Amino acid sequence: MFSSITTMRRLALLLTLALLLAACGQASSGTPAASTAPAASTDATAPAVATDATAPTAAPEAGSDAPIRVGSKNFTEMYIMGELYAQLLEANGLTVERAFDLGATPIAHSAVVQGDIDLYPEYTSTGLLEVLKQEPISDPAELLSTLRSEYEQQFQLTWLDPSAFNNTNTFAVTKATADRLGLKTYSDLFGKAAEVRLGGPPEFPDRQDTANLETIYGATIEDFQEYSQLGTGSLRYDALKNGDVDAIVAFGTDGRIRADELVLLDDDKSAYPTYNVAPVVRDDLLARVPQVSELLNKLGPLLTDEAMQTLNYQVDGPDAREPADVAREFLQASGLLP
Repeated sequence: MFSSITTMRRLALLLTLALLLAACGQASSGTPAASTAPAASTDATAPAVATDATAPTAAPEAGSDAPIRVGSKNFTEMYIMGELYAQLLEANGLTVERAFDLGATPIAHSAVVQGDIDLYPEYTSTGLLEVLKQEPISDPAELLSTLRSEYEQQFQLTWLDPSAFNNTNTFAVTKATADRLGLKTYSDLFGKAAEVRLGGPPEFPDRQDTANLETIYGATIEDFQEYSQLGTGSLRYDALKNGDVDAIVAFGTDGRIRADELVLLDDDKSAYPTYNVAPVVRDDLLARVPQVSELLNKLGPLLTDEAMQTLNYQVDGPDAREPADVAREFLQASGLLP
């Protein structure tokens, strides 16, 4: 029995050696092993593969279902406008990404030029003065024509139809301060600058329209008793109400002007041009999704001074509602949401 086992072991060893020699012979012969990769497709509709290694490869264009990136600057009216744009687009089957609270004009403009966003709301004279660095244009039609031509040529951006409301800069005081200092006009305010503590946005002293204002009214922001940087939101109105400042830089559609029963001073020398708001949109978005212009242009006629004041107050007033909720209700009431 021992002999049989030994014989079997020898046979197994010989068989193993034979298999190893066969494998070595196959490897040395240069015969490739069978590939385990799937066979190439024989579908006649499959695209051919370019053999020229130097041929450029075009980047694929995004389809109409790619997200539309809606931006906004960093104050109440811009948040509401951004939501109006975003929700109107979404209600019509488009996907939207929000990029709100971008900051002041240079940041928002840079974002749309560089393609970080596709569109955002901007004010007509802000675009003319702060972006194009041109002199004020008093005629709204000429202003819009200039913006459309220059933005197209310089930035490949399109200005859509502007709003009915004009959110021009202005100065607001309490009735008590108006009576105490005898303030009715901008001339009165700048004439008594040394007695007035003024508050407003950080960028206000350096704006081009402020420089025009100083030239026309004959005094500078530095001539005021002090200038406090109070942002563009409710902080300005709280400071005015609490007596921390005597006057503030306001915007014509701010909701708290009416709510706080403030006095708006008269721009008696017409220093400020118009500030209608409109969507500024990348040309490549309009080429990709042309219905964007038709949809957003529906908003302009509906946004009157009174309507925008009301929307702003719902956010900045005692109810402190969310811009998204306020925008949704306005669109529903206007028949723009299904």
